[in-house]
Amino acid sequence: MPLVRADLERLLRARRLDTTLTSARLPPPPAERAASTGLAPLDAVLAGGWPRGHFSEVVGPRSSGRTSVAVASMAAATSRGEPVALIDTLDRFDPAQAPAIDPSWLLWVRGRTLTLPSGPGQGGAAARSPVAGAVDCAIKATALVLQAGGFGMVVLDLADVPEPVLRGVPFTTWLRLQRLLEGRETAALLVAGRPTARSAGGASVVLGEDGETTSHWHGQTTHLVFGGIVPRGRLAFARHVQGGERVMPLASGDR
Repeated sequence: MPLVRADLERLLRARRLDTTLTSARLPPPPAERAASTGLAPLDAVLAGGWPRGHFSEVVGPRSSGRTSVAVASMAAATSRGEPVALIDTLDRFDPAQAPAIDPSWLLWVRGRTLTLPSGPGQGGAAARSPVAGAVDCAIKATALVLQAGGFGMVVLDLADVPEPVLRGVPFTTWLRLQRLLEGRETAALLVAGRPTARSAGGASVVLGEDGETTSHWHGQTTHLVFGGIVPRGRLAFARHVQGGERVMPLASGDR
């Protein structure tokens, strides 16, 4: 009896080659293949968490909560006993601000500490070259980590990289990184200021659009203490999630 399409799709998924399928929408990943974000509202929208074997991204401007989402995801992974790699492009990570991450499960790849150019033009091409060099090193480090394998989560932090530098990264670079993920149990997450490199089966979460953030405070009316910000996250794309775009409140506060 000849194989029907459903049989072929099952075989491809069994061999972790489901990214080759051309169906309009991927089925929800099994619960054990989703890497929890550590944030219940986001997990609910993503049908369990970040898809493994794919590049997802969390993007937004400063103070939108993008780094807090990444930290929560890394903390959730280390709490499960999964090794985590953080490629910290511009050396911005402060372990003291992320006590929930178990350092014994964390590989922290520190990049160059640079003073970013300011102004509308971001200082011109000459001023951007050191940042572009740091991004190139970070991408190479990410490729080495993905090739090594064994990580439950890999986070590439490009949060403070100027947009002109991000636009200068060839599209084929992101395709090459995605190829290194195929068939693996690793969930890769990119943190950036703008949508940059989500793979076809990954998710894209946008934070803090159009000032969609509110502050929250503790204490009485006359003695209030700032407790952080609560941005609204928008699920811009997730091929395996039914229902299109969704907006969710996320209790987080960070750059």
